[in-house]
Amino acid sequence: MATGNKAPYKVYLEENEIPKQWYNVRADMKNKPAPLLNPATLKPMTVDDLSSVFCKELAEQELNNDDAYIPIPEEIYNFYKMYRPSPLVHAEFLEKALDTPAHIYYKFEGNNTSGSHKLNSAIAQAYYAKKQGLKGVTTETGAGQWGTALSMACSFFDLDCKVYMVKVSYEQKPFRREVMRTYGASVTPSPSETTEIGRKILKEHPGTTGSLGCAISEAVEVAVGTEGYRYVLGSVLNQVLLHQSIIGLETKVALDKLGVKPDVIIGCAGGGSNLGGLISPFVGEKLRGEADYDIIAVEPASCPSLTRGKFVYDFCDTGMVTPIAKMYTLGHDFIPSPNHAGGLRYHGMSPVLSQLYEDGLMRAVSVEQTAVFEAAKLFARTEGTLPAPESSHAIRAAIDEALKCKETGEEKTIVFGLTGTGYFDMVAYEKFNNGEMSDYIPTDEDLAKGFASIPDFGL
Repeated sequence: MATGNKAPYKVYLEENEIPKQWYNVRADMKNKPAPLLNPATLKPMTVDDLSSVFCKELAEQELNNDDAYIPIPEEIYNFYKMYRPSPLVHAEFLEKALDTPAHIYYKFEGNNTSGSHKLNSAIAQAYYAKKQGLKGVTTETGAGQWGTALSMACSFFDLDCKVYMVKVSYEQKPFRREVMRTYGASVTPSPSETTEIGRKILKEHPGTTGSLGCAISEAVEVAVGTEGYRYVLGSVLNQVLLHQSIIGLETKVALDKLGVKPDVIIGCAGGGSNLGGLISPFVGEKLRGEADYDIIAVEPASCPSLTRGKFVYDFCDTGMVTPIAKMYTLGHDFIPSPNHAGGLRYHGMSPVLSQLYEDGLMRAVSVEQTAVFEAAKLFARTEGTLPAPESSHAIRAAIDEALKCKETGEEKTIVFGLTGTGYFDMVAYEKFNNGEMSDYIPTDEDLAKGFASIPDFGL
């Protein structure tokens, strides 16, 4: 609920206020996320099972449902200090443009070279890989923010980095690709002819623009088949939401310093890294009965896993080589239309967020692409930052909530996550400015094809 006093435009925490522990929301969840299953046995994955794909310490974090707080290693904490704490901004110019009684704040995660929140987990995963004595890591990337962040983190720890970039983003976002290469990463458009799975996908889907599910399959194949390498992922996984909890922890400290309690908390949702990180401490309060918030996940109408998906066990990748997760999914064979929010083009949703959504602890909305870019344009013109297309989904929902307040006269406080900047997304902005952008909403028949790929595991 809003306070009567005018808040400062930006709130920066002191360096010593950067959280020294990550928060593990699973510890407070009464209904834990369903366990990851071994695709060969359909039995819950163990640390040993996961350690063939992931770093051992990350595998332990992935399965840790009990410890509410996990210390941030000193090396990671010192790296965080290069760009954290990130600011909480009072969007007073946007409020004025909307003529709303609502108070709008956003947590800005784009003030680092990678341009997004992804660095929070990338540096952690690179650290654990280096600690284990690995030569390098493989990964996928959609819009390129994760690949950029991981290449930066691997450079810091002198690790090799192999990135499989969704083909449509590889073509649309060449400058982000070049940042990765500048930091020493190799970047391959996915699906590619360099892996067995890539060749299979290209044969079955000629001319495909790719998807995160395809790129994950290729990256896992290379990691498993290359000595001294492991696979790392920028979203979806429990360990990633754990590392990203630093966003929400900082947000809560800043709001507490202002004496502000949010009514609505909004984040864009693709695989769940940003949303999960932002909302974790607030959901924790809900779970413990200490406070209540209206939490909104915003996804693209073209890839509506929460709003139109099924809550079932499914593969996390198109090639069916990863563990099986219970999540909201459109089917691992679903390939979204080539929209401009590349980081949100994933067929499934984080098991943690899927369980929270299933339990009614948050709600979800889907928004169309042109409406998202209308919101991005207004935000850029009022707040002075060109937002990433992914972040702009949250901006769209925040504007819609603020306009509802204008209609009802309610003085709500709205907080959303600005995951990063859009300065490498100019092809998308060009399409929008030229009036060439279109909206695509899959039909029930389109979705049925993806659902048909979900195996009947008998669970």
